[in-house]
Amino acid sequence: MRLQDEVFVITGATGGMGKETCKRFLEEGAYVAAVDLNIDQLEESERLVPIAADLTNEQDVVKVFTKANQTFGRIDGLINMAGIAQSATPIEEVSLKDWEKIISVNATSLFLTCREVVPYMKNQGEGVIVNIASISMVRPRPGLNAYIASKGAGVSFSQALAIELAEHGIRVNVVNPGPADTNMLSQFSSRDADIESTKESIFKKSVPLGRLIKPIDIASSLVYLCSKEAAIVTGSVLNVDGGRGI
Repeated sequence: MRLQDEVFVITGATGGMGKETCKRFLEEGAYVAAVDLNIDQLEESERLVPIAADLTNEQDVVKVFTKANQTFGRIDGLINMAGIAQSATPIEEVSLKDWEKIISVNATSLFLTCREVVPYMKNQGEGVIVNIASISMVRPRPGLNAYIASKGAGVSFSQALAIELAEHGIRVNVVNPGPADTNMLSQFSSRDADIESTKESIFKKSVPLGRLIKPIDIASSLVYLCSKEAAIVTGSVLNVDGGRGI
């Protein structure tokens, strides 16, 4: 039980990676505030409370952490898994509206959630934050311009927080997933692409270890980064990508 009785806010909790991460954290003894826009898929229990929220909305973000703290009495960690994809689009065809939406969901939400959780952690004298970025910001693919920019911003922001918050005992790290076998993967293809053949011919073949990343791969890395085993790890970017970033 590496996370016994610790309290974590997990955003993007109904996605493929989010559901697996909530499950693994519960197995490790944690309490979980599971956050997403739509929480119909989530079943409340003694150790898991679903919270519906738009993480680009300041009032919703305040509500998330207020409820988590009121329910469980403290907040030990934040895992930001919420995010949206970008279908492969030439830069000249990307609208300002699309750009701003991707940046807002993938980067601004990190600012809002981290800003809100930090006072709880400072009061406790410890805490851990893990933000999910993407291996595409290390090895970009064509047409994912706004998405890659948003994930690069997430990494830089996380490392800035790591150095700022170290004196308060708060660790901040990043996980870069490689191409993962989730519903989100299909959303990165161009709109007229054959999804299954693209998965096989492009995404899977881009991974040196020869398979797509599974949600459990990401969940296991998050258990490690949030556990006492990683007590001296901060400002790190962990590529869980099967070698895609090499």
